[in-house]
Amino acid sequence: MVMSGAAPLGKELEEALRSRIPQATLGQGYGMTEAGPVLSLSAAFAKQPFPTKSGSCGMVVRNAELKVIDPETGCSLGYNQTGEICIRGPQIMKGYLNDDAATAATIDVDGWLHTGDIGYVDDDEEVFIVDRVKELIKSSQLGVSVLAYPCNRQNDAAAGEVPVAFVVQSKGFELTEEAVKEFIAKQVVFYKKLHRVYFIHAIPRSPTGKILRKALRAKLATPSAMA
Repeated sequence: MVMSGAAPLGKELEEALRSRIPQATLGQGYGMTEAGPVLSLSAAFAKQPFPTKSGSCGMVVRNAELKVIDPETGCSLGYNQTGEICIRGPQIMKGYLNDDAATAATIDVDGWLHTGDIGYVDDDEEVFIVDRVKELIKSSQLGVSVLAYPCNRQNDAAAGEVPVAFVVQSKGFELTEEAVKEFIAKQVVFYKKLHRVYFIHAIPRSPTGKILRKALRAKLATPSAMA
């Protein structure tokens, strides 16, 4: 069994791993320090091996409850509906040391820890992570997930925030901004269409593989850094 964590496993890397070691079961885990730290894990509680779904973080750990809520209203959502993931159980933290305000903002009066992660639970009760609450793009009062496609956000006087894309071109290919826009436009609703496309040499990542979106937003503020 091969397990991945810390950052979402990209589709290309996942396919490469499955091709390189087809005999292994590939799975992912999801968690945070405040939650014990593991919230869900692929195949952790299975009585026998089973194929894991692409992008799945497995099922919620034992002795814990997980729910998905609308981040705006706080109402619970059903299967396959995307919202903020909340978890409750004996393994979550008691609170932040000497910071009652941060504790109250994270753990509600009913004991639910609000993770700040956007995701959903499918019909098989497997957990999928989509984005972070703070990474949602507020475009004309409509929420757009940053992870819906490889993009970031940019302020716009009329629309508030708009999606933009940072693209790394493969050798031998010459994409244009319009070609990328047209490709995305065919796959998304109108308010998710790209406002701009920026071609860069590499996507900045942390040592654990997470995309450094702050670095990308800094590039937007410094046009000379786009090269």
